[in-house]
Amino acid sequence: MDMHESAELSAFRSDVRDWVLAHQPEGLHRPYVYAGLEDNEVINRWHKVLGERHWLAYRWPEQWGGAGFSPQQQIVFADELRACEVPVPRGFGVSMVGPLILQFGTEAQKRRFLLPIAEHRELWCQGYSEPNSGSDLASLQTKAELQGEHFIVNGQKTWTSRANLADWIFALVRTSSKGAPQRGISFILVDMKTPGVSIRPIKQIDGHSGFYETFFDSVQVPLENMVGELNEGWSMAKALLADARSSPGEHGDLGRLLTHIQHL
Repeated sequence: MDMHESAELSAFRSDVRDWVLAHQPEGLHRPYVYAGLEDNEVINRWHKVLGERHWLAYRWPEQWGGAGFSPQQQIVFADELRACEVPVPRGFGVSMVGPLILQFGTEAQKRRFLLPIAEHRELWCQGYSEPNSGSDLASLQTKAELQGEHFIVNGQKTWTSRANLADWIFALVRTSSKGAPQRGISFILVDMKTPGVSIRPIKQIDGHSGFYETFFDSVQVPLENMVGELNEGWSMAKALLADARSSPGEHGDLGRLLTHIQHL
């Protein structure tokens, strides 16, 4: 197998490096560790810059606001961002719900949600964990009753990262109690401004609140905001996590941290 980089890919690598060094916001060129993403103003500006270039959703097709990079270019892109010590794009929108909508969403869902994610105009959070459903996610009890063309959602989620900043939340909800618990779950998209949605901060040992509790009190969610089929949300959840874990940038911070440790 020829492991040498092609001339075209080397040129692409050089172009990415030059562009990043010319456009990164002031204060971003430093070793980066996870201390919150969307609530870090410098990183927020960086994501907006990438979104304007259509490089934020660098693994997505151009049709939906992505960069249209080949698999090899995706790897090089993430590699060069790490080399420049700037964050590789990831998050609940770009790396999780966006790819799921790309794969399973309706055309209307793609048109509504993908470009605002790719351009960093709408932020997302995740509604999976519940107070009594941690590792046993299939035991979740947040209920969504289908009434005509809407779900009526009642329940609570916890450990909702950045719920205070999110415009939308993707959530697993129970839509049936029949059969195996995994068979009665659906995957829905909820506008955080919908009446009945409220959040409460969870104070951490450092005094900050990176996590929140999210409450749903008779929240009305249109049926058109369900991704996939009714009661098949478990399959959506597995597909979402599988795609997020396959991102070339997911483990970049660890590699950079090891490099810095070696030079101490």
